[in-house]
Amino acid sequence: MDVLVVLALVAGFVLLVAGGETLVRGAGSLARTLGMSSLVVGLTVVSFTTSAPELAVSTDAAFSGYPGLAVGNVVGSNIANILLVLGASALFFPLAADSRVVRADIPVMAAFSVAVPLMALDGNLSRFEGCVLLAFLLVYVTVTVLVSRRRATGGSGSAPVSAGLAAQAPGRANARAKPILVDVVLVVLGAALLVAGARLLVHGASAIAAALGVSDLLIGLTVVAIGTSLPELVTCVVAVVRGERDMAVGNVVGSNVFNLGVVLGLTAVVAPEGIAVAPTALRFDLPIMAAVAW
Repeated sequence: MDVLVVLALVAGFVLLVAGGETLVRGAGSLARTLGMSSLVVGLTVVSFTTSAPELAVSTDAAFSGYPGLAVGNVVGSNIANILLVLGASALFFPLAADSRVVRADIPVMAAFSVAVPLMALDGNLSRFEGCVLLAFLLVYVTVTVLVSRRRATGGSGSAPVSAGLAAQAPGRANARAKPILVDVVLVVLGAALLVAGARLLVHGASAIAAALGVSDLLIGLTVVAIGTSLPELVTCVVAVVRGERDMAVGNVVGSNVFNLGVVLGLTAVVAPEGIAVAPTALRFDLPIMAAVAW
């Protein structure tokens, strides 16, 4: 095995650990500062940033003429997120799912997981279908954030008081803005480290898999999918260890929704002729993804 490949794997793992710790620290603090729950931050900010590797890999694969890699990456990542990421996180501490996740977010994830195989029955995800996935994702995120802010303001009833204090003491508002800026920097830095680490891992692992002569769909479903799911795995384990269990569950559910809505949807939109879906994926991999989600 090439020494450079081994170094890429090791460096990727180190960057993932550092990125996961930084992202969870920044996102958790940001949630408390803005009055949002760790669950909502996990469903939105954290899940979007940890899905960045999938987005980079799938769009690049579609433009490079490897549609099987683009589809296999998303499908395999979603399966790995539930079975591997949640399973590994639960080894450290029991994961308690918020009632809101059970009632709303998990059904949304399951609906996306069923909609994509139905759209792909003709062997292709068209640009129009990609736009539909993106539109539903936008609605989901908007509703999630609005409901969270409404609960935070209505539950405490402290928003007007806070506004009055800010008006009377602008120095306090400036002091509050500084922690928010620090939190945002930590989130961005953590996401950048995660993306860089995932790319190194995928590069090294893909080089090994390609040398074995396997198909791009199989590489996407196994090596690349697990490699791009490592940000979710590291982030969730770090979140559980740090006591942010809601963020861990929200990250997995939100990441799966983002993978299908943004990664697959945007890839289908930007690809010249949509994404071709192999019959093997239609018969086996997509139904497994839907079954795992349910």
